[in-house]
Amino acid sequence: MLWIAIRMLTGDKTKFYGLLFGIAFSTLLITQQLTIFVNLIERGASGVYNVPTADIWVMDEVSRTTDVNFPMPATALDKVRGVAGVAWAVPHLRANASVRTQDGDLEGVGIVGVDDATLIGLPKRMVEGSTSALAQPDTVLIDDVGVTNLFENGNDPIGERLELNDQRAVIRGVADSIPSFTSQVVLYTKYSQALRYVPGTRNRMTFVLVGAAEGENPVALSARITEQTGLRARTRDEFAQDGVDFIIENTGIPVNFGITVVLGFIVGVAIVGLTFSLFIRDNIKQFGALKAIGVTNRKIATMVAAQAGMVGTIGYGLGVLGTVGFIYAFSGVPQFKGFYIPWQIPLISLVAVIVIIALTGWLALRDVMNTEPAAVFR
Repeated sequence: MLWIAIRMLTGDKTKFYGLLFGIAFSTLLITQQLTIFVNLIERGASGVYNVPTADIWVMDEVSRTTDVNFPMPATALDKVRGVAGVAWAVPHLRANASVRTQDGDLEGVGIVGVDDATLIGLPKRMVEGSTSALAQPDTVLIDDVGVTNLFENGNDPIGERLELNDQRAVIRGVADSIPSFTSQVVLYTKYSQALRYVPGTRNRMTFVLVGAAEGENPVALSARITEQTGLRARTRDEFAQDGVDFIIENTGIPVNFGITVVLGFIVGVAIVGLTFSLFIRDNIKQFGALKAIGVTNRKIATMVAAQAGMVGTIGYGLGVLGTVGFIYAFSGVPQFKGFYIPWQIPLISLVAVIVIIALTGWLALRDVMNTEPAAVFR
């Protein structure tokens, strides 16, 4: 019986391919949009992920993310260092500035000042050059995505001179970093040098990066720092989540992507439901003939379920492969750097496909169940 059902399905190639297209398109739209959504909001935590050595971030109580911050007085560093359980604590500066290139172009950049002695605050890997280049005067390191934004003609950035706040900056390395949410150009330099590049008020230290002593629980230590200093202390994971939550709460991205995903589901139901209903209606005589020779409604339902399952399996596979192909095709684009497909997203798409197949299959099955065996003789 199942073989007969499959032959009935594949015999009408137009409707068979139409069903595959409906499921594949719906799966592709849902999976691709959810993948882009997850990767985009994770960019809100890129500033935290780019500093893998810090266990705890300490900031002013009104600061919310690495980009939404308020400077602290320099005395905050000594307060943090005096808390029991702190193995080390270093200053960290993050600010925005405008840079003028040799071509006269003006570009907004993010300035990151790392500890002069330990260089804590830099990304883990370098694409070109070495972190030791920061020992030279007026040195900055640029992130690899920023290279494509600042040097669109493909010039080698090493040795290029920039003008920051009437100060000279020479690029002597390219850092391998996770792009920010806005893919802004990021320049890394020593903390003392960053103070020259970023004019500001009396207080300019935006964060204190803390390493927990061996055997110390970062969660307990962050609570202790907050209690004893009055500053806001967050563990690495907590502060990364703060960045993600800030984007979700303050942008329209979740609503926009949510609408697209819902539309993908609706389109899948519409295309598959209509095509499957037409397929059942065109084959109603065959189902009536099967009933006339004694095939029960239960076996008929099994046949329709097999048809729907085959279409759903193939269409789902094509949709997921399409998403993988999309991510791979755009992997070389700087704005898509580091994009991946979380394992939860294909499962969500699978559930959506099952719902689409179950709903459309049930609607189509009602006509078969109501068909009288004598219909084949009329």
